[in-house]
Amino acid sequence: MEVTTKERRIHPVKILHQVLNGYDVTVTVRGKRLARIVPFEQEETDESADGIFGMWADHQDGSSVDETVRQIRRSRTF
Repeated sequence: MEVTTKERRIHPVKILHQVLNGYDVTVTVRGKRLARIVPFEQEETDESADGIFGMWADHQDGSSVDETVRQIRRSRTF
């Protein structure tokens, strides 16, 4: 699919829906190709991984995540 820069400004949601549906969108300026908008390739995830909280699995302290975050955010006293 090709769109002009003007169409890209006027209909950004419509263009992004095309990208979400798997289409590559080529942006043109005065008939010359300028850029391509392509969808990200979906990364395969390991189902056994805990994601961002996987680092918490080895946590030895008895405090919860909320308590630790509150402690980190607490203002320093000098």
